[in-house]
Amino acid sequence: MCGIVGAVAHTPVNQLLYDGLLLLQHRGQDAAGIATSEGQVFHVWKGPGYVRDVFRTRNMRELNGNSGIGHCRYPTAGSAFSDLESQPFYVNSPFGITLGHNGNLTNSEALKRELFQLDFRHVNTNSDSEVLLNVLALELERAAQHHRLDPNAIFKAVAGVHRRCRGAYAVVAMIAGYGMLAFRDPYGIRPLVVGANEAMGGTEYLVASESVALEPLGFSVLRDVAPGEAIFVGQAGDFHSRQCAEISSLNPCIFEYVYLARPDSVMDGASVYESRLKMGGELARKIRTIREAQDIDVVIPIPDSSRPSALELANTLGLKYREGFVKNRYIGRTFIMPGQAMRKKSVRHKLNPIGMEFADKVVLLVDDSIVRGTTSREIVSMAREAGARKVYFASASPPVRFPNVYGIDMPNQRELVATGRNEAEIAREIGADLLIYQDLDALKSAVRATNPALQEFEASCFDGKYITGDITADYLSQLAHERDEQRGESEDLLDDVKRPVAVD
Repeated sequence: MCGIVGAVAHTPVNQLLYDGLLLLQHRGQDAAGIATSEGQVFHVWKGPGYVRDVFRTRNMRELNGNSGIGHCRYPTAGSAFSDLESQPFYVNSPFGITLGHNGNLTNSEALKRELFQLDFRHVNTNSDSEVLLNVLALELERAAQHHRLDPNAIFKAVAGVHRRCRGAYAVVAMIAGYGMLAFRDPYGIRPLVVGANEAMGGTEYLVASESVALEPLGFSVLRDVAPGEAIFVGQAGDFHSRQCAEISSLNPCIFEYVYLARPDSVMDGASVYESRLKMGGELARKIRTIREAQDIDVVIPIPDSSRPSALELANTLGLKYREGFVKNRYIGRTFIMPGQAMRKKSVRHKLNPIGMEFADKVVLLVDDSIVRGTTSREIVSMAREAGARKVYFASASPPVRFPNVYGIDMPNQRELVATGRNEAEIAREIGADLLIYQDLDALKSAVRATNPALQEFEASCFDGKYITGDITADYLSQLAHERDEQRGESEDLLDDVKRPVAVD
């Protein structure tokens, strides 16, 4: 996942974009970038790290212009260590274009070959976002009339992107001398919302991954960008929109509601916070039917995203809710964790138990999900060491059994703790006395209850059904191979860091 933001205003947007990225920091902490447009000229600054670390006053002063885009990166494709992967990306032909992308193209390798062999366009990184940028540039060139663009030509180009690109993509882009373009894939997998603000010079527009980036900046939410829809805002603030996909349907990623999005966001008409409350209610109803789970003394969330679910679960069952873990918010990030020992150390530095909440109690720990199982195992161990008599573990989402290919960087399928194991076996693997998973239908019902218009979801990491219809066993095998290679590169890098330097 990544965070994207774009703005067209009547005053400089550098601070607006910076503040928007801060509000979307939870969507990506590996790199950040801003590109502003001043007439025909782009000003770009980007680099690795948190938003607050990438930008200095001198950088902000150079980001002139009343329109621009921003991006905070979470690696999903390409190398996690290359500064070249930072976004926004830029091409200067046939039009100057900068682009930021949230999601993942599932046919990026095929597109890259086509761009090189048939279209004579060069892609300089391993990022699928650069591939998408070059496809957009090519389609704009084909749609332009006498080397000029208008909204009709721009929307025709986006339609061409939809025909060629597969996978998930929410996009913001600036076209030099024209304005801001934003569009969403035909399945609406990754989120995108547009807002407006009435200013002295007229209406200003802001698009972002989540509504939480709009309202604190003074923008009212107009609506979500529809699946397959494109929005174009000219430099003068003229607003245009069009459905550009031949076939579209709304299938938002359900993992956004489970974990990725901020709880104070509303996405596709569904409150993330309310969805998580309802997940807790659904889980409570399941626990009521489990005979072995009727001796719970206290419900304790794993900070932070599981708190609403744990609170509603406790209230529904009439149980005590307690904060049993204190999270260290100031610990430095461990960028390379190649082995279990490093992961264990990271978890124990991040969370510390409050002994009185565990001593001689039957404890129900609630987390949003269980992926690899390493963190869950350490948390269960910490609860036992703090004196818990029994430790039950509940997940607000179903077992994660399949890789996500649409923009969430999950481990290989064989590394997922739920692969090839039933609930009892997973419980033994993480050291819990009892493990309760949310049912997938119940999870969907929880989100749908906050917006009944949401009928379908992208839930492939739970059910293995890939909505784009192009994911094969060979594709997943190749993806696993690439992740293995990246892990090897990470471990090699760690060895290089640790290796002593010979001194004469």
